Amino acid sequence: MAKKPVKYFVVDAFTDVPFKGNPAAVCFLEEEEERSDHWLQAVAAEFNISQTCFLTRIVDSDTSLDSLNATSNPRFRLRWFTPITEVKLCGHATLAAAHTLFSSDFNLDQTSLVSGALIGASIIDIRRTQVTDDLLVVVKSGENVTEVKPQLDAIVKCPGRGIIVSGIAPPGSGFDFYSRFFCPKFGINEDPACGTAHCSLACYWSKKLGKYDLKAYQASPRGAIFNISLDEQNQRVLLRGKAVTVMEGCVLA
Repeated sequence: MAKKPVKYFVVDAFTDVPFKGNPAAVCFLEEEEERSDHWLQAVAAEFNISQTCFLTRIVDSDTSLDSLNATSNPRFRLRWFTPITEVKLCGHATLAAAHTLFSSDFNLDQTSLVSGALIGASIIDIRRTQVTDDLLVVVKSGENVTEVKPQLDAIVKCPGRGIIVSGIAPPGSGFDFYSRFFCPKFGINEDPACGTAHCSLACYWSKKLGKYDLKAYQASPRGAIFNISLDEQNQRVLLRGKAVTVMEGCVLA
């Protein structure tokens, strides 16, 4: 099985101006995921800056998802590597790690919770949507979107309304990105086609792909196609799609 992507940040320490101070790479490893010393050293060599800091969340074996999500004082194990060797301690890389933990949107509690809710997801990023209060989970590819196996009981425990899963569409598919939307809190295990989710997705993918007109595929069992235009000046997302009548009748009571 392919290993999950590792989230990283490059932080300039002991300065408040970009490209000053001392740079360090900060990498987050999931608690259950084992990475060899050779891999850690290879990553540090690839960054090729003075220090790379690896953080692993310390979780007791009896810690539940609920308590993991509720804890207010998470603890981490740190290791520091130069491009050629491991060192016992590094001050500026530790400051960089602390800065990342306190100032970024990246949340290891949230990642652990979502990873348990979306079996098979190779998570690249997690964001919180502003209007609909969903978790937007970006995975490595559109194919991975279709492979995800939702664990509905775990999704209910996640913060927000529901979980949007999205990834860039496969080459030649005719689409820009794929998505799925799970909302068991509202009685919708998997939404066949969700317009509100695509308003948030439009903002994300427009910035990532550098375009304002997008074509999206919702990879639910029924499938759905969205044509999207982002109007930044007026702060609007325009959704277009087709519809077909499949039944007609009368309610007599």
